[in-house]
Amino acid sequence: MSKILRYVSSAVGAIAAAVLAASPSIAQTGADFYKGQTVTYIVATSPGGGYDLYGRLVAEYMQKYLPGSTFVVKNVPGAGHLVGTNTLYASKPDGLTIGTFNTGLIYNQLIGLDGVKFDLKKMSWIGKAASEPRVIAIAQQSPIKTFKDLQEQKQPVNFATAGIGSAAYVETVMLTNILKLPIKILTGYSGNDDQLAMRRGEITGVITSRSTYDPFVKNGYARYIAQVGGKQSDGPQLKDLVTDPTAKSLIALIHTQADLARLTAAPPGVPQDRLDALRTAYRQAMEDKELQAKAEKAEKPIDPAYGDDVLKMIVDALNQPPETIAMLKQALETK
Repeated sequence: MSKILRYVSSAVGAIAAAVLAASPSIAQTGADFYKGQTVTYIVATSPGGGYDLYGRLVAEYMQKYLPGSTFVVKNVPGAGHLVGTNTLYASKPDGLTIGTFNTGLIYNQLIGLDGVKFDLKKMSWIGKAASEPRVIAIAQQSPIKTFKDLQEQKQPVNFATAGIGSAAYVETVMLTNILKLPIKILTGYSGNDDQLAMRRGEITGVITSRSTYDPFVKNGYARYIAQVGGKQSDGPQLKDLVTDPTAKSLIALIHTQADLARLTAAPPGVPQDRLDALRTAYRQAMEDKELQAKAEKAEKPIDPAYGDDVLKMIVDALNQPPETIAMLKQALETK
């Protein structure tokens, strides 16, 4: 090789090396991209409670399986998870912002609720950690022992929910209206605020996810009077306690949401190689024996699904006929 060719070759190599050194992300793909990077994991509710616990577990163990990365949990509460989810959706789609939020947002998107600035079908889906049967839980000190007792109350009883937009709020309003339950709904209870309020006697009951209340019930502070979904036999299925066809249809819709819980997603448009790396790390996290042991100790179920399987579940949940959407809107009208 002539001196001129050797010089040119050396110069080209030096320039290429300089470019790669200055822009490491150009050379790094997939999991390598995350070395030295900070990933923000948005939890769309306040610290404390089930969403925060699952989010911190997921963040801790995804970091473990993306060597060199740092995961930082950021709580973004407000409007029943709407604020946090809108923030997540609008984030830069570089794979460095992911998060978790409430499945009740499926209902909100179906009815076109004001404040929804996202399209769940377009999000970059990473996985879901659990299934969440819904329960009607009543304070242990309350004289209400059965669902029939609740129906027969002469005066409205206080039920707590998180902010407007959360699954707990949407489902509480729907069931209260369709079943004509004597319930007064108090909003704004995030984390475990509702459990503290129940112990104080401020509220009588909640409609919520079972895993959130299992430890509370086992400690003798509340009882279940009905359940939607799940295989547990310590309380009757709500569908067996009602006869109205419209009510049964809504209960069936809630049942489908119970299969989708503790979601993790990223904004639309994340590069496929980075999304694949996130999905792989998420799967490894869910299969990690230490994570599973921590979840079991906290009495939080792990029933995962991944990637495109979760996307399909989301799409199916959002593909409802017009009559179902009309029924949702009717159920959510303020009475």
